[in-house]
Amino acid sequence: MIDYIKGQIVELTPTELILENAGIGYSILISLQTYEAFQLQTQAVAYIHHYIREDEELYFGFATKDERELFRLLISVSGIGVASARMMLSTLTSEEIRQAILAEDVNRIKSVKGIGLKSAQRLVLELKDKVVKGEGSAESVLFAAAGSAALADEATTALVMLGFSKAAIGKVLPGIIKDNPAAKVEDLIKAALKKL
Repeated sequence: MIDYIKGQIVELTPTELILENAGIGYSILISLQTYEAFQLQTQAVAYIHHYIREDEELYFGFATKDERELFRLLISVSGIGVASARMMLSTLTSEEIRQAILAEDVNRIKSVKGIGLKSAQRLVLELKDKVVKGEGSAESVLFAAAGSAALADEATTALVMLGFSKAAIGKVLPGIIKDNPAAKVEDLIKAALKKL
């Protein structure tokens, strides 16, 4: 299995990278995130997801392991194929995708071309707990403390009762928990109130 290809950038477009390594030119499909990361480079390391079906074999390349892990998490959802996952990573940043899933922001997810309401709802339903646990991320755990997922839910419920939307809460709460993993629920709520 190929983990990454390091080599000379021969050609770079918003959707494809030709990377030469040991005299072989690899055609690698990329997202806009990866295109922007490689734009000013002549050499690159592309982290590879090797996609094989009976009638096709493709390499999907990513500038970071983090983006590749999120791509793999997205395609684990029934109905989300490699093309849809690449479109999501081209439309939204990895962090925006995670925040939309955590905030259950179905409208943000379905704003991506090719993602309908049912697919967006399925993404949120199947991936929210996984994203909270840090799956689909190169970082080991998004919320470091064992009980922080429960704390996040409790803080979210309290903030919703105070009149804030889940989407707005989802944008600020994960960052607060990441910065203060030992925080209590009341600390999370106070910190969120300052940012909302």
